[in-house]
Amino acid sequence: MLKEVRTVQGAASDTERKMIAILKVLSESSEPLGSIAIARELERHGISLSERAVRYHLRITDERGYTQPLGPDGRMITPRGLEELRIALAPDQVSFIQERLELLAFQTTFDPIKRTGGVAINASLFDRDKFESALTAMREVFKAGICVSESVAVASEGGKLGNVVVPSGKVGFATVCSVTINGVLLKAGVPIESRFGGVLEIRDSKPRRFVAIINYGGTSLDPSEQYIRARMTSVGEAARTGNGRILANFREIPAPSRSIVEGVILGLKEAGIGGVYALGNTSEPVCQIATGLNRVGVVLLGGLNPVAAAVEAGVEVENIAESGMIDFQQLVSIWQL
Repeated sequence: MLKEVRTVQGAASDTERKMIAILKVLSESSEPLGSIAIARELERHGISLSERAVRYHLRITDERGYTQPLGPDGRMITPRGLEELRIALAPDQVSFIQERLELLAFQTTFDPIKRTGGVAINASLFDRDKFESALTAMREVFKAGICVSESVAVASEGGKLGNVVVPSGKVGFATVCSVTINGVLLKAGVPIESRFGGVLEIRDSKPRRFVAIINYGGTSLDPSEQYIRARMTSVGEAARTGNGRILANFREIPAPSRSIVEGVILGLKEAGIGGVYALGNTSEPVCQIATGLNRVGVVLLGGLNPVAAAVEAGVEVENIAESGMIDFQQLVSIWQL
């Protein structure tokens, strides 16, 4: 009897592992994938699964709400699937977020001069009947400039924002993720190190100090998502009065690259992407955070700041930070909504 139980448990465990592998493949694609494409991608990662077996596991993921069929034979991972993937991979991927940031930076193709290419985004899902209330709260933050960009994207149910399919009854809202800046700097030949995400105290609309930090290398969850969930921000108040606590990220660059970075920042601003809140000097602390020898600290605004203000105003939201890429041409100004 015990042997039979172990056999059943082993089979269930094997099925779960295969489903997680399939979800991981889907999470890394911005387009729907069919069973043939998924099987080929799994093979590249050393997992041998026939097309028929992939279809069998996809039926299970569909039933659980982890995937959503799109087209004749295509699937996209759902927000529930992304959450399941994060939970399943947490014990083995403590640095999951750091690796995700590096991947998105590499995938960024945005050219500030031509204003074309892909930018990284965060996706937020609002109840359809609460979206106007959310926009009212978020507009204050965009107006105050506490955002990476005033360019956003909106999708109705069934639409896509990066790797996220918008569920029934929801409206999807995408903000530009600060990792886009990493990607543009990387393409300019500047290596940039993502150290942590935090809550930054500001006074008189100027950065003062970090009051909470989570190192990217030590977490499998996005810091901004956690801070919003824990109600640790006062972004709306910061937008109205210049005093409050906002989402921000800390990066480091090599000191010799500072002049190049200044030029990139200027080009990004002209293209409608800001987000650089503070640029330090060689080996000097920034917002009370020490920097390494011959390094320069950079503070970037969190892309989810506007969404944090909506949550502070009582609007429920589901956030999927670093949710993939979107073509810059698909973005519209927040003031057009």
